[in-house]
Amino acid sequence: MKTTHLNRRSLLAGTAALATLSVLPRAAQAKELLRMSTLGPGTSPNLVMTTFANIVNKELPDYEIQLNATGAATRHVLEVAMGKTQFCMTSPALHALMSNQKAMFAKLDQAPELSKKLRTVLNFPMGVYHIAVYESSGIKSIEDARGKRVFLGPPGGAAFATMKRLFKAVAGLEEGTDYEAVKLGWDAAAASFQDGNLDIYCNPTNAPSPVLTQIAVTNPIRFLGIPADKLESDGVKALVNRPGFGAGTLPAGVYGDNQKNESDTTTLRVTVGIVTNDSADDAMIYEMTKTFFAGVAEMRDSAPWLEAITPEGAVADINMPLHPGALRALEELGVTIPDVARG
Repeated sequence: MKTTHLNRRSLLAGTAALATLSVLPRAAQAKELLRMSTLGPGTSPNLVMTTFANIVNKELPDYEIQLNATGAATRHVLEVAMGKTQFCMTSPALHALMSNQKAMFAKLDQAPELSKKLRTVLNFPMGVYHIAVYESSGIKSIEDARGKRVFLGPPGGAAFATMKRLFKAVAGLEEGTDYEAVKLGWDAAAASFQDGNLDIYCNPTNAPSPVLTQIAVTNPIRFLGIPADKLESDGVKALVNRPGFGAGTLPAGVYGDNQKNESDTTTLRVTVGIVTNDSADDAMIYEMTKTFFAGVAEMRDSAPWLEAITPEGAVADINMPLHPGALRALEELGVTIPDVARG
């Protein structure tokens, strides 16, 4: 926590000044500023982690979480592991790659050791991959993406890589050859889809997503999915079986009458989480975890997407230890803790 440092001159000012300092009201003392990194606006992690920060900042006067929504998750987890940032979003898939020094961590020899410094605060569903089109486009399946302008996710990100692989596994389509992958950030892509400048818009998010709900108010939309006969293909199974991933369902009608799917859509689901450093204060993490879930329970009526954020979900797909403060909080909330989460 930030404290007031007295130099030699101030010490010589006498006991009266010290006495005055000692009786300053608690509100006048500096809050502990904490940095939390997440994905950009328009994403489910941004919504959840903004909510986390807002609840903590409102209910716990000793702390102020400042949100950083720039940069890549790969860099964010390294910053938290090194103690440069207090919180960030990561995923079971990313943690597995970091622990095993694979993919984007292949050239970083310190990655396995750094991964041991990370502790989970809570996991939550990033949601299911929405592959959205306007009904008026005539696009009915992923195969119809040929020759179209598609937003897979921000270039270089996990969503981009996942959707690129899915389009290849389901329809044999190659990004850059069979369709154009439009390179935008999350917020810009949502605006571009609303303006009709994208044919297909992909976003892993909890349903109903505020972005897509807004679009569906005035526009008939459709969601593309994984055909039943492709679920057992090697390419799709490789995606589904990654840590934190699985087959998911986007229900018919979740976006109202303008959602034109006649039945539920099979797609990918993904779990992500908030992590901190193993040196984070136990009491702080305990307070934040309990306060967050209490706040979420109060907000669910006004924010339907929060239905998916539960204490039980805090350990879903978990593959790293919980922080001791979070472990205590979740046990008090009645959550069954898997052995892997106990460290």
